[in-house]
Amino acid sequence: MSSNGGTLKKFAGSLSQLIQQEYHIGEEYYRGDVKRGLRNNDGTGVLAGVSKVGSVQGYFIQDGQRVPMPGRLYYRGIELNEIVEAHCKAGTFGFEEVAYLLLLGYLPSRTELQNFNEIMKRARKLPEGFTEDMIMRHPSRNIMNKLARSVLALYSYDDNPDDTSVENMLLQSIKLVGCFPSIVANAYAVKRHYFQGDSLHIHFPEDNLSTAENFLRMIRPDKQYTEEEAHLLDMMLMVHAEHGGGNNSTFVCRAMSSSGTDTYSAIAGAVGSLKGPLHGGANAKVMEMFQYIKENVDPHDDGSIKDYLNKLLDGEAGDRSGKIYGLGHAVYTISDPRAVLLKKYAQHMAEIKGYAEEFSLLQKVEELGIPLVQERRHNDTPMCANVDMYSGLVYTMLGIPEDVFTPLFASARIAGWCANRMEEVITCHRIMRPAYRAVTIKDHYVPIEERTAKLIAPEA
Repeated sequence: MSSNGGTLKKFAGSLSQLIQQEYHIGEEYYRGDVKRGLRNNDGTGVLAGVSKVGSVQGYFIQDGQRVPMPGRLYYRGIELNEIVEAHCKAGTFGFEEVAYLLLLGYLPSRTELQNFNEIMKRARKLPEGFTEDMIMRHPSRNIMNKLARSVLALYSYDDNPDDTSVENMLLQSIKLVGCFPSIVANAYAVKRHYFQGDSLHIHFPEDNLSTAENFLRMIRPDKQYTEEEAHLLDMMLMVHAEHGGGNNSTFVCRAMSSSGTDTYSAIAGAVGSLKGPLHGGANAKVMEMFQYIKENVDPHDDGSIKDYLNKLLDGEAGDRSGKIYGLGHAVYTISDPRAVLLKKYAQHMAEIKGYAEEFSLLQKVEELGIPLVQERRHNDTPMCANVDMYSGLVYTMLGIPEDVFTPLFASARIAGWCANRMEEVITCHRIMRPAYRAVTIKDHYVPIEERTAKLIAPEA
């Protein structure tokens, strides 16, 4: 760090305690109708709008009470399970169809899907010189950071970036759905080269391949993959494509869209939200935790596993957060349908890739961890593993590195973000503006000569 940077760091360090004291707010200030985390007192989300895009169901209301139910996820009114099962049975790739469904609101005919795939072929190709100028010239250690910057940079390559007509937003959306995997694959190749000293391999997408096939081909130096790997990744893309308007990244996208901003700004905001470890970055936290578990338990001894999970919850092991990552969800209670699908279709891959024991251990973490968490919360409301419990291991089985987990998630969720953005712009026409209660103590301006310093300036 430069001497100037060192001085700034010392200055910030000296101020940090004062700032923490300033923002210490007692529970008494949250009285009344303050909805922290935009959650109601019963844990349900504050109702901020209506949507035809996605629906997340984990309970129903009966006599004013939440009643748990097996989780269900709907895309445009069609249950995700039906979509995934249909493509698994037919042996077809489904992400492109899901993107069409989310963006346009209905399942395409064979001809419509063929036409959409033709458009997607063009959309997957990045603008001339984009990889060299925007990805290679300024490499980043964090691919989500590079993805957000790249999305903002695409604004400069658009002849009409600020037009919020339906036609233009749809055009921009299709381009973004197509190019996200290409940006991620290229950003990863550049990161490997500049920060890990690996050879630089940039592979261009092939016209006759699906999104899943192209991603595996682009991210691997030898461009090789199996059909089963591609179909499993395709399922992951379908599973992550949409999750209702209330998830944090989609809500960020909708909130920004309500201001009338351009598509690229709204999507870059969503990417920034998904980067957070409490949202899209949770699968990496699960894998970090899982590594601690593998190193400290006997996978065949439930008592050993339970003891270590208690240490995690006590903040005595792992990252000392007191959490078992991958357990619990804001909406789902009895089950997360995405986790159910992953467990069902990833089992065979685990066996052929040599991850059967790891897969079994994760299931043990789910089985033994849930009652431990419930016991500490003094709450017997049903609780389930969420999709993050298994998605990281599935990506690992596919040979996808950990720093690509969340960017790959974004490459699926971009379809849902764009669909929600268009719905917000078309239907709402009102900027989102929630309120915050001011809890400051009224004061008067004091002339500088009469003020007392609260800290001593650090030495240069």
